[in-house]
Amino acid sequence: MDRNQNQMAIAGVVASVLAFGALWIKKLETRKKIASRPRVNRDYERENYINSILYSGDQHCIDIIRMRPIAFFNLCDILSTNNLLQSSKSVDIREQVVIFLHIIGHNVRFRVIGSRYYRSIQTVHHYFRVVLRAILKLYRLVIRLPDESTPSEIRNNPRFYPYFKDCIGALDGTHIRASVPLSMQGRFRSRKGGMTQNVLAAITFDLKFAYVLAGWEGSAHDSRILSDALSRPRGLRIPEGKYYLADAGYGIRIGCITPYRGVRYHLKEFGAEGPENAKELFNLRHSSLRITVERVFGILKKRFRVLDAEPFWNFQTQVDIVLACCIIHNHIMGVDPSDLLNQGLYEESEFDSIIQTLTEREERQEAREWSAKRDKIAETMWTDYMARNIR
Repeated sequence: MDRNQNQMAIAGVVASVLAFGALWIKKLETRKKIASRPRVNRDYERENYINSILYSGDQHCIDIIRMRPIAFFNLCDILSTNNLLQSSKSVDIREQVVIFLHIIGHNVRFRVIGSRYYRSIQTVHHYFRVVLRAILKLYRLVIRLPDESTPSEIRNNPRFYPYFKDCIGALDGTHIRASVPLSMQGRFRSRKGGMTQNVLAAITFDLKFAYVLAGWEGSAHDSRILSDALSRPRGLRIPEGKYYLADAGYGIRIGCITPYRGVRYHLKEFGAEGPENAKELFNLRHSSLRITVERVFGILKKRFRVLDAEPFWNFQTQVDIVLACCIIHNHIMGVDPSDLLNQGLYEESEFDSIIQTLTEREERQEAREWSAKRDKIAETMWTDYMARNIR
């Protein structure tokens, strides 16, 4: 009886094993019938995508990296020649710069860029930092103070010459969105309520940056930032007798001519009769010439969307990115001034110097001298204007 039971038990186990084996074999046969997804060749896909950016026409290249191929390849050559960037075993210079430009051009997150270029977030973050540091080292090479000659934009225009013959550029500030810790937000809150950094820039009339100072709090007054720029060892330098055109908020000071306060200055304010006195004529032409700085800021923010978006880096990186965008803008203006964005067609000294601090009496005296200079320009301009109209 026990023997029969054992045989039956063994038979049951064998039957169970055979049934399980049959089911497993059937499952394997079913799996073979399911088509597996093709394996992605990441290197090939990445190279193909980068080539599509650089070799599919100017419009597509500007769409993705905000510049034409000629400016891109020239930038890579400069970074390589100056030994500021090097290709690694897995990421060459071309890919490093494309990724950086894609990020600042569209404010794209590292995770999104990583999936598009088949790179890890860590790799994207690493090379973003590497390229940012390299671009910042081009500041002295690309952003230069203007010489003392009269700009051709003034010399060749009878509305501005000879009245502004000593003017070398325009000066103004702009607010760039900022993200700062809660304890600092009071200082960075601008008059419009948002968190911003106040960026001061000197612009030449060929639409290039001559000097950039970023990182000031959004609540800081323009004149205070200008004072800081002029007092820095390697800050803004203005040749003797030369000056920048600036907004009235900067005040009358050496090297800075501002419009008359409380006087009409925009063409639409005058109507058909035109300016009625020397001060109005001066303000009108001052505004017409100084509009260059607003145009440059407009081009900059349109090209690099990162400047108009909520930043997700620490504040020092936010400051560095502003400087990098200005450097790249100057590079493009030097290599490809007919760029569609520049045309609006697209939907410093090597040595430290000691800055002498002026007394309040000396500052008042200088303000009177530069105010008199402005009055002289305005009166001469008005005399010529009236003489031509009488004829």
